[in-house]
Amino acid sequence: MKKILASTVFAAGLYAFAGSASADCGAVSIAEMNWASAGIAANLDKIILEQGFGCTVQLVPGDTLPTFTSMNERGQPDLAPEFWINSVRTTLDKAVAEGRMIVGAEILSDGAVEGWWIPKFLADAHPDIKTVQQALMHPDLFPAQQKPGRGAIYNCPSGWSCQVSTANLFRALGAEEKKFDLIDTGTAAGLDGSITNAFEKKTGWLGYYWAPTAFLGKYEMVKLSFNVPHDKADWDACTAVPNCPNPKVNSYPTSQAFTLVTRQFAQKAEVAMDYIKRRKWTNTTVNSVLAWQEANKSTNEAAAKHFLESSPDIWTKWVAPDVADKIKASL
Repeated sequence: MKKILASTVFAAGLYAFAGSASADCGAVSIAEMNWASAGIAANLDKIILEQGFGCTVQLVPGDTLPTFTSMNERGQPDLAPEFWINSVRTTLDKAVAEGRMIVGAEILSDGAVEGWWIPKFLADAHPDIKTVQQALMHPDLFPAQQKPGRGAIYNCPSGWSCQVSTANLFRALGAEEKKFDLIDTGTAAGLDGSITNAFEKKTGWLGYYWAPTAFLGKYEMVKLSFNVPHDKADWDACTAVPNCPNPKVNSYPTSQAFTLVTRQFAQKAEVAMDYIKRRKWTNTTVNSVLAWQEANKSTNEAAAKHFLESSPDIWTKWVAPDVADKIKASL
């Protein structure tokens, strides 16, 4: 990662422009990945590059490994707006070092997060609860259905890897001895339904979830700390291993998503590189856009336009004023 960031700084020195759209950037291909946040980001880049920088943009279907291989070996597509680098970190370091690819902004500025969450209304009412350990001192605040005196911790759907880690952490924390039961939610719908029910009844809820998601854009949740740093070695050796005999308390890892561009893009579309270096948003922002998209059953393009119309305070900081004016006029 140090190599990636060093190369990013070097590239920023080569391609640091004021962001003014003084020249057209030519034909550009953008990978529209097959998950919602990345799809919206691709459409957002399409609008900004076309309307603000005069590019001619084509969206192409994308997925993590095929897109990276194509960019690395063939220089196409030009741009992957939201690329999760953990799966290709070593190969990406080499591609950057050899000048084939450039790393842009960390588009999700706070990364993708997993963990145990509680409703914000409960966190506001009990400001002393900041950690999972503190939550486990209050089984009465997280009541298990039809089990008076017992608390509930909601697990992942069956077959998901987080079901294993949550079960191991449940044992590591001694949650059963602290009067908590681990609740099998069965499916993603079951997990979401348990949260919906808690918000409708204004009762406590404690369990696993992740971001960015539309669901956390709809329901405000607070992620609790496990009060220990992430131990990757122990995570790989035990926390993520089914029925690990001696699990320890551990924190979930944070995954990083960056924008990747080819060297050819940086050369032909150098006028847009300052935007590529600046464009990032938080999980809270993405959650909100995803929730709007789901509520309105809209396309990725419509969700991107909604963000541009509703959040100029965020995106206008990514571009020069003349570029922002062109984009606003197009809306």
